[in-house]
Amino acid sequence: MRCFLFANEIWYHLRKIFIPEFMQPLLTLSAIECSYRGHPAVSDLSMHVNKGDLVCLLGPSGCGKTTVLRAIAGFEPVTRGEIQLHARCISRPGFVLPPEKRHMGMVFQDYALFPHMNILDNVAFGLRDLSADERRKRANRLLELVGLDGFAGRFPHELSGGQQQRVALARALAPKPDLVLLDEPFSNLDVEMRESLSQEVRRILKEQQTTGVMVTHDQHEAFAVADQIGVMNEGRILQWDTAYNLYHDPADLFVADFIGQGVFLAGTLLAPDTVETDIGIVRGDRAYDWGKGCTVDLLVRPDDILPDPDGELVGEVVNKAFKGAEIMYTLRLSTGTVVLSLFPSHHNHAVGERVNVTLAPDHMVAFPRS
Repeated sequence: MRCFLFANEIWYHLRKIFIPEFMQPLLTLSAIECSYRGHPAVSDLSMHVNKGDLVCLLGPSGCGKTTVLRAIAGFEPVTRGEIQLHARCISRPGFVLPPEKRHMGMVFQDYALFPHMNILDNVAFGLRDLSADERRKRANRLLELVGLDGFAGRFPHELSGGQQQRVALARALAPKPDLVLLDEPFSNLDVEMRESLSQEVRRILKEQQTTGVMVTHDQHEAFAVADQIGVMNEGRILQWDTAYNLYHDPADLFVADFIGQGVFLAGTLLAPDTVETDIGIVRGDRAYDWGKGCTVDLLVRPDDILPDPDGELVGEVVNKAFKGAEIMYTLRLSTGTVVLSLFPSHHNHAVGERVNVTLAPDHMVAFPRS
């Protein structure tokens, strides 16, 4: 073990000499595996995070995203691969640098505030190396940053869920960590509070130039906070990309189905950029080389089915969901195909009513049918 640590220290200093710090990832996971009772929960997972970036691991329950976060924090060992922070190994098989030595902040799902301490003391808890006056000043600055100046003397039970989560974020930021980890940070909040607080958290982290890794099952939270998102399933990252590319250019069928809303239409490839379906021929902005006659699944999003009084497609409204500026309609077309369509909210159609629509996809996304 001593030989390993010595070699790791030499490699760290060599990288500092030959590779400028601004060119080095802050955090690197190299082909890590984490197992429970001999069964892999995470397999061959690699990723890197640059300083100042906000990234998110997004996926359904049980996909392994929280295990990855716990491995980064030092709460879970890796059975294969390596985790590096500032080019120094912090986890490998047989070695785990203790969490308290990783200089990371953690924001938990359930806030994890100390109920017997007031808000000021909760935020200042990790500032043991500072004098009492410096701790108080730092904690007050953080409370002001998260919009809670004036709350220092209150106790956690006197705050709302959103306010408690702000305190948890302030406490994580107080020691000026290299990295902040956020574990489903908004899941205990109502929908409206999730949206506003996720945007606020991004603003705060960006203002502090703090690097963050978040895990969530909610794509709206991921879109609001992260610069880059890794969609996970069964312990692997299937696509690492921006929110825009995940939505418009999904790498595989799982990502296409998990991100956004839409339906898959059975079709036949007539040409590299043309698919025939039972509701019309779609000519897209990309070409596929699977060969003429290949059967495919064509992804059709709600914004690909447009309301059109002169449209050739007629659909019966079988369901509707009011979304404020828009209404999401579930339509059964005359062919029997069921699609989703977004209408402006002043187009208020009743269930059972027939409406005319047009198929007009801006991007063609198709996958070979297995």
